Parts: sequence; C-alpha cells; structure tokens
Amino acid sequence: QVQLTESGGGLVQAGGSLRLSCAASGGSFSNYAMAWFRQGPGKEREFVAAITYNGYITPYADSVKGRFTISRDNAANTLYLQMNSLKAEDTAVYYCARSSNRYYSGSSPTVYNYWGQGTQVTVSS
Repeated sequence: QVQLTESGGGLVQAGGSLRLSCAASGGSFSNYAMAWFRQGPGKEREFVAAITYNGYITPYADSVKGRFTISRDNAANTLYLQMNSLKAEDTAVYYCARSSNRYYSGSSPTVYNYWGQGTQVTVSS
C-alpha cells in the first residue's frame, strides 16, 4: 500500500520561505516521477512542479518559476519543495503525488495515481 505523507506547511509572512517534505512508503519511490500540486480556496487543483524518477526537473508552473524548487532523495524516499519569496496567492493546501510513469507525463492530476493528504500553507500579506 503506497502512502504519501506531506509535512512542513504552516503560516509564514509574505517574502518568507518554507520547505515541504513528502515521505513515501509502501512502494518503489525511486522508480516513479513525482509532483507537487496545490489547491487554493475556491480553486481547482493546480500543478506546481514535477521531477522524474532520476531527478530531472520538468518545467515549473509559471506562477512559481524562479521561487520554488522541487527535489528528491531516493535513498530517503522523500520528495521536497523549497518555497522562497512566498506570496499571499501561494496560500493553498499542497499535495504530493506519484505518477504511474518514470518520466514526466504531463501536469494533469489524472496522470498521478497516488496522493498525500495535503499540508496547509498560509502566507500572510
């Protein structure tokens, strides 16, 4: 049974930083691409960033480009999202997700078949 558990969310002032983690268990973490999504209040789930099974980073969402960095540690079965220069519009529940493929297959949530429960990020302006 694959389980994904996010952590690291919280309340931060605009301009601050947070680092999210996603611990994976119950599956071959190192064999699959991973991604971060987010869902703000009253909004649809939005793609943030993805990373291939071996650490190659695919294009970020325009809204986070230059501010967020996705990474993974396959030895630790953990996915990360470093978020800098946070803005109020980054407020959302952040989800990690596991793809059914090794490589990037798109930004649609339907490509990803395992999801964490999410961690809340709130940015105060």
